[in-house]
Amino acid sequence: MKRALLGFAVVLGLLALGVRLRFGGGARLEDRTSAPELPASAVELVANLDYPPGNIAVAPDGQVFFTYHPDGDPPAAVMTLRDGAPVPFPSPEYAGFDTVLSLRIDRQGRLWTLDHGGYGRRSPRLTAFDPATGREFQRYDFPSNVAGLLSMLNDFQVDPAGERIYIAEASPIAGTPAVIVYDVGTRTSRRLLDGHPSVRTEDYRIQAPGRDMTLLGLYTLRIGIDTIALDRRGEWLYYGPVTGGTLWRVRTRDLNDQSLSPEALGARVEAFAPKPISDGASSDDQDRIYLTDPEHSAVLAVEPDRRLRTLVKDPKLRWPDGLSFGPAGSLYVTCSALQDVLFRSAGARRAHAPYQIYHFEPGGTAAPGH
Repeated sequence: MKRALLGFAVVLGLLALGVRLRFGGGARLEDRTSAPELPASAVELVANLDYPPGNIAVAPDGQVFFTYHPDGDPPAAVMTLRDGAPVPFPSPEYAGFDTVLSLRIDRQGRLWTLDHGGYGRRSPRLTAFDPATGREFQRYDFPSNVAGLLSMLNDFQVDPAGERIYIAEASPIAGTPAVIVYDVGTRTSRRLLDGHPSVRTEDYRIQAPGRDMTLLGLYTLRIGIDTIALDRRGEWLYYGPVTGGTLWRVRTRDLNDQSLSPEALGARVEAFAPKPISDGASSDDQDRIYLTDPEHSAVLAVEPDRRLRTLVKDPKLRWPDGLSFGPAGSLYVTCSALQDVLFRSAGARRAHAPYQIYHFEPGGTAAPGH
């Protein structure tokens, strides 16, 4: 019996060593923030929440829509603030959501939600609503050859004409990230840049305040393309993996050109600028790209000259996640505190509540919603 137990322990030890060698480790990306340009007082509280928020979209009239992060075991998926309190959207009775993480309001006034369907175990889905009435406009279930098992449709942007949607397929489990393009008019989708270096993780590990994001010291959390933004003219798609140090870009006309081979499209991707470990992204009319930095509780801007600026940096920004412009140039940011949520018990998540939505004025202007 002792010999059998010893043999079992040896096998477990070898397995653990194999997991660590294959999936663990990783360097820490250097701190790319600087002294913040805005004081902490510039970051104002919008709402305290019992559950961690995911992404956010603010309507031109100031109405705030957001998701509860699916990994926080929320009671509902999509929420809106009414008199400062969260209520389910489109109604408490709506049963069409599974695991919604991201949402956007396009220039045509439609609220789009993106559902990854439990990492592709069920149907990943895009749904469009009238934000004022909650009426559903359109629903699209992605085919398995575009977003199959272990996919994760994480974040997205809608072009100014409302004709195409560009989606970050992060694939944190399968490790096969890609960009997905959805054509609103034809209701068809294409999977692009599958496995291209620009969408894949680099050998970094996330060290959010208070926690190294490595499970049991063996498995390092690495996430592919998630950070994604369109310039306000819809000409360039900017993107990068969460665990990556480069912001990449590609022209949308190239993404939409179905005559290009995968190799030809990949050759048109360019490294644009250095970035931190990042999550959410947005853009403004001045061609800045805004990035959240969960390691340093900061929001940064990449200028058109590719220079990084640190706008705000404050410990209360616990894992700044989603970004959305609102009216009058106000930039809203959700704080999902994922270092206190991922791979944690429900009790631990409750202990770190409340979770927050903030906003501040970064100095740029942009149409609300994304």
